[in-house]
Amino acid sequence: MSSAAENGEAAPGKQNEEKTYKKTASSAIKGAIQLGIGYTVGNLTSKPERDVLMQDFYVVESVFLPSEGSNLTPAHHYPDFRFKTYAPLAFRYFRELFGIKPDDYLYSICSEPLIELSNPGASGSLFFVTSDDEFIIKTVQHKEAEFLQKLLPGYYMNLNQNPRTLLPKFYGLYCMQSGGINIRIVVMNNVLPRSMRMHFTYDLKGSTYKRRASRKEREKSNPTFKDLDFLQDMHEGLYFDTETYNALMKTLQRDCRVLESFKIMDYSLLLGIHFLDHSIKEKEEENSQNVPDAKRPGMQKVLYSTAMESIQGPGKSGDGIITENPDTMGGIPAKSHRGEKLLLFMGIIDILQSYRLMKKLEHSWKALVYDGDTVSVHRPSFYADRFLKFMNSRVFKKIQALKASPSKKRCNSIAALKATSQEIVSSISQEWKDEKRDLLTEGQSFSSLDEEALGSRHRPDLVPSTPSLFEAASLATTISSSSLYVNEHYPHDRPTLYSNSK
Repeated sequence: MSSAAENGEAAPGKQNEEKTYKKTASSAIKGAIQLGIGYTVGNLTSKPERDVLMQDFYVVESVFLPSEGSNLTPAHHYPDFRFKTYAPLAFRYFRELFGIKPDDYLYSICSEPLIELSNPGASGSLFFVTSDDEFIIKTVQHKEAEFLQKLLPGYYMNLNQNPRTLLPKFYGLYCMQSGGINIRIVVMNNVLPRSMRMHFTYDLKGSTYKRRASRKEREKSNPTFKDLDFLQDMHEGLYFDTETYNALMKTLQRDCRVLESFKIMDYSLLLGIHFLDHSIKEKEEENSQNVPDAKRPGMQKVLYSTAMESIQGPGKSGDGIITENPDTMGGIPAKSHRGEKLLLFMGIIDILQSYRLMKKLEHSWKALVYDGDTVSVHRPSFYADRFLKFMNSRVFKKIQALKASPSKKRCNSIAALKATSQEIVSSISQEWKDEKRDLLTEGQSFSSLDEEALGSRHRPDLVPSTPSLFEAASLATTISSSSLYVNEHYPHDRPTLYSNSK
């Protein structure tokens, strides 16, 4: 999938220009897609549901649709064509896994004309989006369709283990044959909803070699920028609360390991950034100038199709970054390095690239001319590690690095607690010193009393003064030490001392 076509904007002022793909008009391709899918999905409903078997991944069903119609197919004004459906039972299981009912699938694709997107990718593929914003339909090359067929059993196993993934969700693989030309198409989830304006769109690979948008791309109304552009525009990265950041990185790590196990490389992260502050002003201008569009697409209904549903986590906004709002379209709340509130829409794209002979030769040639570690084409294991490192260190960051007020509060509370404890310790220490000083003073006074008692032995007419109750209690604490002192010096006077202390 080409990221340039994922901007979700139809070509303004160019609806009258008829595009062609393999010498076939895009209008004929859109009509054949709707007729073919309408017939095959309707015919599939008559087949009973059962478990998916290994041979189901390699089944190909074919139907001929003549322009004059037949007993099974309706008449149409397009050239005669044959429509093939690959692995119909397996893809039916995938659609059920994501909560897509056959009637809803048919209604989304066949009820209204498909909308052709304005920015075809470098491969020259055509992109269409359904009127309800649910599905993207893309033309693929023969090798990509063949690789997807081989990928289906492992893809089936991965989705069974965890349907929450940023990998593309494939809902159908078809082929239209007309005049000796094969046009293969794949139906996927829509990463960037058209009803939510993307102020910035990036195609990120974690590579730096020639990863800057061309001048021609920058002149478009909705350009898709690349890695070097992101490092220049968002040099501080995008900030999440801890829970969302951990969920996002866990999902990316798991998805990259899955792609590495299939020897897939050269994929990208398509990232759409919507500024909430800008959107409020834009809505106010639209409300003052335009009448609301009753046909504007609403919230996506497919399970696990939004960015927030695709990552591991309960989908909480966290840390008050964004309030609950039904108009968020399932975007992931974040903040810029300037504190601006953002909604992010993302998904991994271009996964139908296998590291085969041609890719090995391409990387070997580029490694001879340039730095081999900076080019986009690389072996799958190194590509996955470089991709994750770039996302973890340069693109996505935890909000603690930006939002310092909670930590300051915690630091202030800890400092206050430390100050309080120090005051308590100092006061206790001061009390202990005062008490020690009093004890020493009382000890000295008691020694004088002992001397007075000793003197009274020689002068019976002198009566020692009797201490008060408080002084007696204090004297009791030092009685043992003073008595020992007297006993050592005057052992022969023990009876007299005992009577006097009484």
